[in-house]
Amino acid sequence: MGEAKTIAIIGGGASGLAAAVAAGEALRDSEGDAGAVRVVVYEASDRVGRSILATGNGRCNFSNARPDEGDYRNAAFVRRALFEFECQAHRRVPSQAKTSTAYSNGVLGFFSDHGLMWREEGEGRLYPLANKAASVLDCLRAACAAAGVEERVECEVVAVEPPRAEGAPFTLRLADGRFERAGVVIVAVGGTVARELLPKGLSFREPEPTLGPLATDPRMPRRLDNIRVRGALELWRPDSRGMDGRALNDGGFPMGTHEGERLVAREVGEAMFRKYGVSGIAAFNLSRLAEPGDVLAVDFVPWVRLCDMEAFLNRRRKLLRASLGRDVTWSDMLRGMVLSPVADVLLEAAALDGAHLVAKGETVRMATFLKGLRLPVTGLGDVRQCQVHRGGVSVRAVDDRTCEVRRVPGLYVVGEALDVDAACGGFNLHWAWASGLLAGWSAAERIADLASLADASGSSEPARRNKRGRA
Repeated sequence: MGEAKTIAIIGGGASGLAAAVAAGEALRDSEGDAGAVRVVVYEASDRVGRSILATGNGRCNFSNARPDEGDYRNAAFVRRALFEFECQAHRRVPSQAKTSTAYSNGVLGFFSDHGLMWREEGEGRLYPLANKAASVLDCLRAACAAAGVEERVECEVVAVEPPRAEGAPFTLRLADGRFERAGVVIVAVGGTVARELLPKGLSFREPEPTLGPLATDPRMPRRLDNIRVRGALELWRPDSRGMDGRALNDGGFPMGTHEGERLVAREVGEAMFRKYGVSGIAAFNLSRLAEPGDVLAVDFVPWVRLCDMEAFLNRRRKLLRASLGRDVTWSDMLRGMVLSPVADVLLEAAALDGAHLVAKGETVRMATFLKGLRLPVTGLGDVRQCQVHRGGVSVRAVDDRTCEVRRVPGLYVVGEALDVDAACGGFNLHWAWASGLLAGWSAAERIADLASLADASGSSEPARRNKRGRA
């Protein structure tokens, strides 16, 4: 009986803890014999939430004020899942139940109800008010404790075996050779581990690191190692269709196009040069789309359009000539616009001498490099810095209303275990919370149904025996 009344959550990270809180609270607040149901989090490391503490350099960019389903891989699935999540949140999250107290999304309502306060930084990024990831984890663990969730740390699950018959429990194989049973299982570990855990036959994409720095031809970046710039990065890809550059500009892309190439994406923000290429949030976001053979173009003056760049430089030349009282060199032109090492790289790329006077027609050449210093992409840089792994269980195998595996009832897959990822800015954690909560609520309903069936079956057995005895 106890086996049928256990929800096992494998992984004590963001999605796992969210699922545990959702399931525990739903069972606690439900009518009937919910107290007999156990919610157990299995965590391989020595504490839950270790991955949460590491996010955002220890600050935890836990969500975004303006989550957009279009920013996610497998966006159609995410759109449907988040829609269902918001519908459920309006029913299950107290602050979302009333229009007067509702937040812009259910994730924020959930955290507000559990005591977290936060502030918004650039581009909608949300951080805890205490500026420490520990405050997010503290709220989650307190909620787990209040809901009666059990934490089993240093307890690694290596395989999940599906029920052998209808109504039978799942079998959890542990690393130490023991096994345990559960009526419902939520897999909330990263895609690499999930592949080994899950039953065979599920459609699965092999995980690969993403959302990290880009490796490029190192000749220019190595001279700029650790220099940060606030500008824009653009990703260009060879295109045999010969896309018309003027059409792209008319579409709102401020940087010009290059013959035989198409613009894949543009990111405005901070970039940091490394010996192997380019890091920083803008590069991380482009890494989700980049392929070897692409070109990364660094735009040092993103607020000026390419078509206006020559006039911009000529005006700057006139102003400097008036203030200096002499003709202007290229070193004069770049001083105060970019750092000296960056100026040296730009001058070399444009085949100009910093000590020489700015000659007529040279501003056109420099404008090209200021708006797009081209670095051929060779792949990912330091994979240890990658924030997520792309891949996991195919979304086609999962019900977007519950995150339940379609052909294995009672088995749920959430967070990074699914083939879903997004750009930097709190979007990946937003998905972890939302998918975990959605699965936790559904799991509580399923386990309650299983427990009712088990109780009904148990109570009918004595009656059958008495009937046979009287006969």
